[in-house]
Amino acid sequence: MGTGFTSIPLVDISGLRSERAEDRARVAGELARAAREVGFLYVTGHGVPEALFEGVRAMAERFFAQPLEAKMDVYIGRSTNHRGYVPEGEEVFQGASKDRKEAYDLSIDLAPDDPACRDGHVLLGPNQWPDLPGFREAVQAYYDATFAVGRLLLRGFAQAMGEASDHFEDVLSCPPSQLRLIHYPHDPLAVDVVGIGAHTDYEMFTLLHATSPGLEVLNGEGQWIDAPPVPGAYVVNVGDMLEILTNGAFVATSHRVRKVSAERYSFPLFFCLDHDTRIEPLPRFVTPENPARAGLVAGEHLYAQTMQTFTYLKERLAHGQITLPEAARALSSFGQEARYKAVSV
Repeated sequence: MGTGFTSIPLVDISGLRSERAEDRARVAGELARAAREVGFLYVTGHGVPEALFEGVRAMAERFFAQPLEAKMDVYIGRSTNHRGYVPEGEEVFQGASKDRKEAYDLSIDLAPDDPACRDGHVLLGPNQWPDLPGFREAVQAYYDATFAVGRLLLRGFAQAMGEASDHFEDVLSCPPSQLRLIHYPHDPLAVDVVGIGAHTDYEMFTLLHATSPGLEVLNGEGQWIDAPPVPGAYVVNVGDMLEILTNGAFVATSHRVRKVSAERYSFPLFFCLDHDTRIEPLPRFVTPENPARAGLVAGEHLYAQTMQTFTYLKERLAHGQITLPEAARALSSFGQEARYKAVSV
């Protein structure tokens, strides 16, 4: 069931850039411990200037301060590849009420005729950029810098799993790694609903910057633990795909955002592998006592979970306009909550 942790470990990943093998191995060991025992960690030594974070925050504030009709000009339901504005209540997790948040979603920006945007790769394509001067440049710069940190961090996680640091390089050519700009409004008169319901993240891992507290992590004893921002650090959490690769040794820890006590902005980048990548347990994590879990295809899993979360996609699903992949998992199939459900059955 994992550990009853009460705090989130901090890992300085600057050693992953070192020419000394022992420095890289030390960081990989720290990543492995954090992933096994907690599933969440703070990451420093990433090298991203604070100015990039401040730039994306300023643009997020400008975008979300617009009237609803202006934001709906780039409504995500108008996109063919799930990009754009997500109004409050659009996203609903398993068994939860509608979230108290709004968002703007983007990913790698590709032309519609790019070869990567072939049939079945429905999460790849162009972004819907709002008509705000400087928005595209500031947000793209933050995306590029954070994705570069993710690529470095993936090398560390590869070593943490006992593989060569470049183990995943061949499946990082055009991944549907999504960046979200999220706004949690503060209304002291509102009912006591969470900002975002309990869930795991679908990809390999997430890199998050946030402006204020609110994030909570579920530990192995069923307690919600605060994960407030640490100056100069990303919050990183294990996703579904790392849980599968390690056959459950690394935990895709369930997390949520409680009702916020102040206006809050957060900027998670969900780091994924290429769409067609087959995710299966690595042999070293499979034993007679712990048989291999079912694998999945990265892009199919990401799209299936998204289809079950967003209202506009659930409506298309209900009308037969789209269909779930044959091996689609139900929501909340990973992390501590899934383990509790399995034990209680």
